[in-house]
Amino acid sequence: MSEWLLLFLCVFAINLLPAFGPPTWAVLVFFHLNSELAAVPLVLIGALAAASGRFVLATGARHWRSRLSEHRRESLEAAEQMLTGSRRRTAAGLGLFAISPLPSAQLFVAAGLLTVPLVPLTIAFFTGRVVSYSLYVAAASAAEASLGDVLADVLGSPWGIALQVVMLVALALLLKVDWTRHRLAT
Repeated sequence: MSEWLLLFLCVFAINLLPAFGPPTWAVLVFFHLNSELAAVPLVLIGALAAASGRFVLATGARHWRSRLSEHRRESLEAAEQMLTGSRRRTAAGLGLFAISPLPSAQLFVAAGLLTVPLVPLTIAFFTGRVVSYSLYVAAASAAEASLGDVLADVLGSPWGIALQVVMLVALALLLKVDWTRHRLAT
């Protein structure tokens, strides 16, 4: 039981990080290759821990919203109206959380700064991660012998770090946009 708890706590803690954390799939593959943990519960516990961590991250970001200027909060409200102004845009947003290849930390920080409901986003994220983590763990099982070097490369990849930096800069730039000037007619 302690390995399962360790898995949950590691994945949960990594998903609290707003940037520079290793990808959760890589952590799950590491656990799978270095323990006797069964694949199905590993994926389910990993997805639950990841979704829980991201939910807490978004909730924490939401508490920082009050520290933003009134003008910035108005701009965030305008951005939210653009993103959730129709069922189609709302569905597209849920899809982004379910299947996006983008780093999810920045998506959850952005969702937290908005006042969108976090539970549906977290459920969509969990559902998408069950699928993607299953694929990664299955691939790791099939390629166990040669995966160690690939995993080490991914965890310390300059491209992975660069993508995180770009996403942080993009989030900062999006916060600077005056979204009240881009409101859609309702």
